[in-house]
Order: sequence, then C-alpha cells, then structure tokens
Amino acid sequence: MAEIVAAGRLRTSPYYLSTLAEGAESLVTYNRMLIPRGYGDREAEYWRLINGVSMWDVAGQRQVQIKGPDAAQLAQILCTRDLSSQVVNQGKYVAICDYRGRLINDPIALKVAEDCYWLSIGNSDIWFWARCVAGERGLDVEIGEPDVSPLAVQGPKAEDVVASLFGDWVRQLRYFWFDDAEIDGIPLKVARSGWSKQGGFELYLLDGTKGDKLWQIVKEAGQPFDIGPGYPNPSERTESGLLNYGTDTDEDTNPLEVRMEKFVDLDLDDAVIGIAALRRIKAEGVKRQQLGIMLDTPQEAENQSIWLPIERDGARVGHMTHKAWSYRLERMIGYALVSVGLRPGDEVQVIGAGGPLRARLAELPFRV
Repeated sequence: MAEIVAAGRLRTSPYYLSTLAEGAESLVTYNRMLIPRGYGDREAEYWRLINGVSMWDVAGQRQVQIKGPDAAQLAQILCTRDLSSQVVNQGKYVAICDYRGRLINDPIALKVAEDCYWLSIGNSDIWFWARCVAGERGLDVEIGEPDVSPLAVQGPKAEDVVASLFGDWVRQLRYFWFDDAEIDGIPLKVARSGWSKQGGFELYLLDGTKGDKLWQIVKEAGQPFDIGPGYPNPSERTESGLLNYGTDTDEDTNPLEVRMEKFVDLDLDDAVIGIAALRRIKAEGVKRQQLGIMLDTPQEAENQSIWLPIERDGARVGHMTHKAWSYRLERMIGYALVSVGLRPGDEVQVIGAGGPLRARLAELPFRV
C-alpha cells in the first residue's frame, strides 16, 4: 500500500491511527484532512447506526473561529439566520451565502463565548471568506482554525454510551446545544448533534494530541452496547433528507431551493451578505426545488456526486445530485434538484451513461 504523507495542504486526523487499526478501507479528503469512508462492510455499518451505536472520525468538520470585540457582528454578517437571540453554548444551523444569495456553506454556528463563535463547516475554505469580509468591513476580530476535532457517537444507543462517560446531564442537552467536559485529562465540548437522524452526540476534542486516547475511551465505554466504527452513512443521510453541501448543491444553488427556508430570516439588515439577493429571489419566485427520487434500478455501488440530467416528457427539468442504496426501502434512492412545477409522485427519466432510467420523484425525508 502506498504511503500517504501529510503536508501543508493535506493533514491526518487526530484519530487517524485508530481508524486504521479499526480497518478503515478507504479515506477521503475533507477540508484538507483525511477521514475514513468505510470499514469493509457497508451494510453492517448501516444497521449498526440504525439499531445501535456507531463512532465516527469527523475531524474533517473543521471550525472557523471568529474571536474579538466584533465577533457577534461578523457572525451575523456571514449568516443569513438571525443570531441575535443565540446564547453561549447554543448552536444554530445556518446558511452562508455570497452576495448573489448563492449558498457557499451550511455550518453549525456555535456561540462559544460572548466574543467567540465557531463555524463548524462543510467542505470549503470559509476561513478565507470570513477573513476577507472582516477586512472589508473593518471589524476587530481574529479569524483562525482552533485545535478542535469532533468525534461523533451516533445511533439510538449513543445517549447511553455518552452518559456512561460524562454523566446523565448529557441527556438534558437540547439539539445543537453543547457544554464543557473533561475525561481522563482530555478537554472537550459535548454537543448533541451529528450528521444522522438516529440521534447522537459530537465530542469536540480540544487537544489533537489526545485523539487516539479519546477513541479508545469511547470504544471501551461502548463495548456493552456493541459499538463499532462507521462514518457519515450515505444511505441513512439520504433516507433522512440531510443536505450535503457541495454534493447536492452547485455554484448557483440558493438555500431557498434546498429546504433551508426556515433557517433564513429575510427581514435581516442588508449588512448580512446575500440577504438582499435572497429577498429578490423570493419575490421573483424560486425556480428549483429539492425532492427525493426513487430509481427503478438494481443495487449499485455508492456514488456520492453525479449530477445526472432529469427529463420529463422529453424536456430537461433538473438533475439527480446523488444516489445511494436504501437498505430499508430496498431500492436506489437519491435527491433531485428540479423545476418547482414538479411534484412527488411524478414519473421522470434520469439520463445516465447507459441511457434513460425510469424514476419517480418523492417527498423528503423518505418514508422508511
């Protein structure tokens, strides 16, 4: 096997050696960091998430730290959701847009202190955007990437595992809220969050030198619950209707097209980047919508990003952005970004390399 050498633009996760020991079969780059995308048995990993508990290296979910007297002002300028009522130790799912109202990231904005926010980002260089905006607006802030590396514990038994480590107080955490914790000298923030609809937590490790130690502690605590390794599961996230920025979006996608309207506050001040453009888009009428799609094809290998054309009655109506096998529905499913005139239940054709494929549009999330 060829050696992978970490460099300035490619880094290994604090949990890297532990994931290799667990049998990670492949790695993917995410925010310039290598993270696992499977351990050899995709179906077993799926059912472990659905029925039990799974632990994931999601250290590639990096944090953009905004710190300083103008931190709250910059966080609001960047986010098209009203953050004025947000309190310390609360996270909010937000859309970050450019000046045209195009979605450029959909992070969780965590208020760490009155003068400090983290943007827990998807796969893109939002550091540069935040720095440029801060400079353009003349704001008194520092933008950086702190030593923070999340480890996810997901599944219906995740709460029991995390409570066994930190105490029953974690059971009272509301979704996207977090608090400080420490275990065996390892500093953390424990958040009820994670990229699945099966419930769970993310342990924000605050010392990257202790990644393998934390992995082993969580693994040992999870043994009574049959914990095992996994990763953000494409089958489960598709069934659950979770957006994947960069996979289900293109350079022209705005948040109103991809089911994020309830996370956008159109009455915010024009100082918020993209909000004026989003008001115009709303007034003129959104042109595309995100729906599910069900394919009349046998099980195929995972293919996360495809953007195949969709046609109806011979006319182009949009694209299928990705597809995955649903173990509960026992068929291929995916997401479609299509014209607003279409409805769940409509028959369409997906134009693949081998010719047109029959498909039917569906509501999101899928009914499993």
